[in-house]
Amino acid sequence: MAHSKPNLLYIHSDQHDPHVTGCYGDGIVATPHLDGLAANGVVFENCYCPSPICVPSRMSMLSGRYPFENAVWTNAHALHSGIPTFAHAMGAGGYSPVLIGRMHANGPDQLHGYAQRLVGDHGPNHIGGRGVNHGMLSGTAGPARVSLRKSGIGQSAYQVHDEDVTAGTVAYLDQLGVKKRAGKPAEPFSLSVGFMLPHQPFVARRADYDRYDGRVPPPAVSVPFSDDLHPHIRCWRDHCGIAHVTDAEIQRARTAYWALIDRMDHMIGQILAALRENELIDNTLIVYMSDHGEQAGEHGLWWKQTFYEHSAKVPAILSWPGHLPKGKRFDQVISSLDLNATMIDALQCPALPHSRGRSLLPLMRDESASWDNVAFSEFCQDRAGGGGPFPSEGVYQRMMRQDEWKFNYYHNQPCQLFNLREDPNELHDRATDPACQSPIKDFTARILDGWHPETIASQLAAQNQDNRILSAWARHTQPADTVRWDLRPEMDYLE
Repeated sequence: MAHSKPNLLYIHSDQHDPHVTGCYGDGIVATPHLDGLAANGVVFENCYCPSPICVPSRMSMLSGRYPFENAVWTNAHALHSGIPTFAHAMGAGGYSPVLIGRMHANGPDQLHGYAQRLVGDHGPNHIGGRGVNHGMLSGTAGPARVSLRKSGIGQSAYQVHDEDVTAGTVAYLDQLGVKKRAGKPAEPFSLSVGFMLPHQPFVARRADYDRYDGRVPPPAVSVPFSDDLHPHIRCWRDHCGIAHVTDAEIQRARTAYWALIDRMDHMIGQILAALRENELIDNTLIVYMSDHGEQAGEHGLWWKQTFYEHSAKVPAILSWPGHLPKGKRFDQVISSLDLNATMIDALQCPALPHSRGRSLLPLMRDESASWDNVAFSEFCQDRAGGGGPFPSEGVYQRMMRQDEWKFNYYHNQPCQLFNLREDPNELHDRATDPACQSPIKDFTARILDGWHPETIASQLAAQNQDNRILSAWARHTQPADTVRWDLRPEMDYLE
């Protein structure tokens, strides 16, 4: 007999552009298991991440708060342990939440509310701790041209990590099945699974790569490098060495990216099979999403770090037979933070008091329910943030998607405005259109409501000072990593 409270299987990948998924319209990639979840559940077409970079997005997803409310903007920032998270809400609601795999949290708190963590991240727990050696693929995990030069057939250590995560998850579910078959009381579970794929390096094993070699099309939106680009985008492409990229690099990197998504879907299939084989799928809410997208050459851009659709939009698939509709697609604008609130609501746990997330359950059960089509994302970085080559004054940017409009605010630079219904490829900036000046004024006021670039700049500078002390402490004392996956240089290679 099923327990009265539902189970949760929450799968969170890294850098998955939803456009490269069968259920989101890609006709090349093989994602039968994600497509199966979509066919048996709900797909959201317009879900946006709170920040198009790893740590800020993930910490916001945990806390339900925007990056500026967490004071986490860069991959070198730590979420304060006093901020309650999704996992804390699970525990407060009677669950013992378990995390297997990726979280990308900085600092000594590697749980942030999880009662147990079975596989960790590959990076150091402590700011300034022992770094990562990617061996032959050194430098390819960051926003740099080397990730395109060193692309193709080989092996990414991130795939090895995810294979360990998959094995650990299957073993965990098998143990639950053993207890169930032994007649022991079935306690409801809250299980989070964190994958590294399909994050670059753009390297895939030969069998996976060969399945896509010659089949992946070039980018749909090719934007040449010129003075006509937005000044921030032009500066970013120049500093990252992607002003001009060869056709061979584009083809290799894109082929590998499609192959990595295929491989990730295969691993998700193994987890779903274990859920079914152990008769645990009944009354289990399954949620799949990613922390941000991957541009893979669209607009002449790679990786994430922008507000273009391939970077800021994420997949959002939910399946819960008997509780959610089957094969339903929603085009409402939502945020990743809304998925946080939805999972908490579905598991009947106490809501996070300062969360910006809105439960999607009423909308999914009644599409006539009222919904404000809005989502925000922000990107604030400086040279000390570890996220890429930025000007000395830093960058302070925020996006707002409202209905069919996307407004991108760049502090001390021109804004951008796109009508995504008329211009889904974001090629026609309406920021100078006289007919759009009134909505631009309204969008700007809403963007800056509670979000102050000058204050953020001061906070970033203060955190840089703190991090210098923390880094020097870690280098000198060499504190042990309490939760860390052992990435070894020989795991990364090109054939």
